[in-house]
Amino acid sequence: MPRTLPGSPRTWTRVSGVAELALAAGLAAPRTRRASARASALFFAAVFPANVKMAYDWRHRPAAARAVAYGRLPLQVPLVLWARHAARAED
Repeated sequence: MPRTLPGSPRTWTRVSGVAELALAAGLAAPRTRRASARASALFFAAVFPANVKMAYDWRHRPAAARAVAYGRLPLQVPLVLWARHAARAED
């Protein structure tokens, strides 16, 4: 987690995990799908800086760990686009 965030990185990780589960539940329910899809797009964009920091912090780890950290970064783009598409599909 970026050091600029107040509090414990572990707390932020837990909070983001709970948010992901809540967004997934919202996407599963037709009544809340549109709002959850929009919130998911924002969430995926908001966690990108943390993923960049993780990739930077893991630059000296073994190749497999670096591949995971670096591989996550380009995946954020299709996730944001998918969530935006899901929100529009509900219009």
